[in-house]
Amino acid sequence: MIEKRRPAVFVTSNVYRAPAWGNNHPLAIPRQSAMLDLCEMLGWMPESDLCQTGMATDDTLLRFHQTDYLNAFKAACDAGKVSRDVREKYHIGTMENPIFSGLFERAATTVGGSILAAQCALSGQIAYHPSGGTHHGRPDRASGFCYFNDPVFALLTLLDGGADKVLYVDLDAHHGDGVQAAFDADPRVMTISIHEENRWPHSGALDDRGGQGNARNIPVPKGFNDAELAFVMDEAVLSLAAQFNPDAVVITCGADALAGDPLSGMALTNGALWRAVEQLVCIGPAAVVLGGGGYNPWTVARCWSGLWGVLSGREFPDVLPEAAQEMMRTLDCDLIDEDEVEPHWTSTLRDKPGRGDVREAVKNSAATLRR
Repeated sequence: MIEKRRPAVFVTSNVYRAPAWGNNHPLAIPRQSAMLDLCEMLGWMPESDLCQTGMATDDTLLRFHQTDYLNAFKAACDAGKVSRDVREKYHIGTMENPIFSGLFERAATTVGGSILAAQCALSGQIAYHPSGGTHHGRPDRASGFCYFNDPVFALLTLLDGGADKVLYVDLDAHHGDGVQAAFDADPRVMTISIHEENRWPHSGALDDRGGQGNARNIPVPKGFNDAELAFVMDEAVLSLAAQFNPDAVVITCGADALAGDPLSGMALTNGALWRAVEQLVCIGPAAVVLGGGGYNPWTVARCWSGLWGVLSGREFPDVLPEAAQEMMRTLDCDLIDEDEVEPHWTSTLRDKPGRGDVREAVKNSAATLRR
């Protein structure tokens, strides 16, 4: 259980309610807006728990991102289009990383939110910024639906604020390649990523430990289940964390690791993810919890709403209020057929505990991770 003396704060902005991503994109679904609506319907969003964020300034963004990329990105957002040369060099204006109305404000606000979350964490709060987690962004280009890399800015803010060592743990189904690369030569940061093997960006091999040996990666097989996540946490991640002894922790909790996500083959329940985050936020005196991937609007809204409930110590209803159920029934996703929508996705918050054995491949990977 999370220590009662550590209050939780929810970092947010109205920008996340605006339509985004255009058409024919995996993120063109109501993720943050559905999560915010669900939390409000549960009575979990009093003003006293909220912390509104603004946009990161250009000077701040340039601490990690390159000047030519930032200028090209801003120009593309202003024009609403890019040339072929800009598209090829900076990976913006592509099907993967499209240009849409409000994009720059949204991306810069996400960075601002992670900086603010880190500042709140340094003051003793558990800071929750579910709209963060754009962990693929590179200094010189967009990557994997990520234009800037907000977890990097959370880590930098914690280091600036006096943390001598910061642990970054990535629970997204996709390898946190951008964050690992950003701190590849910095011994003050340890990165741990649990992600699906043979999945884009096809990095984060078990033997990849980064330039300073402070990276740990555990690619897991399809069908990765609750028992296997608990095993990896107990047998590898928590012991590595104890050895590193960080002053702060940043967690990217992508919801694409859940069963039912169309862009991964993992099979976790939301309760397993919540438990892992609960364990991680107790590691150091400062904790930042970010969102990440997730392409099933029902499972994303339930996971991230429930995670806020866990972090802030709320009582969970057995059944969602009727208004919340009605809202959940209105959600839609082009990647999921109507007959694939599970009844409990619209009626409850907490998944039933998952079942499954811990496979030898997972045991062997956990053992290798500890060495």
